[in-house]
Amino acid sequence: MEALLIGIFYALSGFFMKLSDDAYDEHRNKKFAVATGIICGLIIGFLVTNSTDATYIFFGILLGTLASKKIDGIHHILTLLTFVLVAFLFGIPEIGLVTLFICFLAAYLDEIGNDNPKLAAKSHFLEIFFRYRFAMKITIGVLSILGLYQALNGFSIPGMSFLSPLTIIYFLMFEISYELGGRSSHKIYNGIYKGINKLKTPVDIETVPKG
Repeated sequence: MEALLIGIFYALSGFFMKLSDDAYDEHRNKKFAVATGIICGLIIGFLVTNSTDATYIFFGILLGTLASKKIDGIHHILTLLTFVLVAFLFGIPEIGLVTLFICFLAAYLDEIGNDNPKLAAKSHFLEIFFRYRFAMKITIGVLSILGLYQALNGFSIPGMSFLSPLTIIYFLMFEISYELGGRSSHKIYNGIYKGINKLKTPVDIETVPKG
């Protein structure tokens, strides 16, 4: 049950992250971007306080985003502040710096490669690789495989922690939900604002004829 809940939270965090990004970048709606970003931050905060692996992943992404200067909107700032605040209020598991640095480096490479016209012009492979942030996927996949190998054979590298074999599945759920959020964000956004506009529209009152 716990594994299922963690998987659902990974998926929800990816979905709300994409809704927030699209609301800011495409719809130019800061309020909706901030609201969905804060929800995403709360979910990620829950994950990192309950999972060492999530701490590596999301703090790695946080540091990689900061280092690449890709925090470019109020929604990003409030999402990160919410996530960090929840994490430090409720406490995070102990983590190893080597594994955190590896996750940070993968996230940083993905961020500087994503939407990079110079790389896209050089190679279609690199454009696809960084568009879908494969550096992080491969890194988490390798760390998860090493975690499985460690569980089976007691394998270890001094000073380094591995991830649970389930973590690659969780992260793929995050990534797939992020992509699904992008494909459905316009429908969700338009549906919400159509509903709001209907509520704002005054109801016509029929005039009762005087007898």
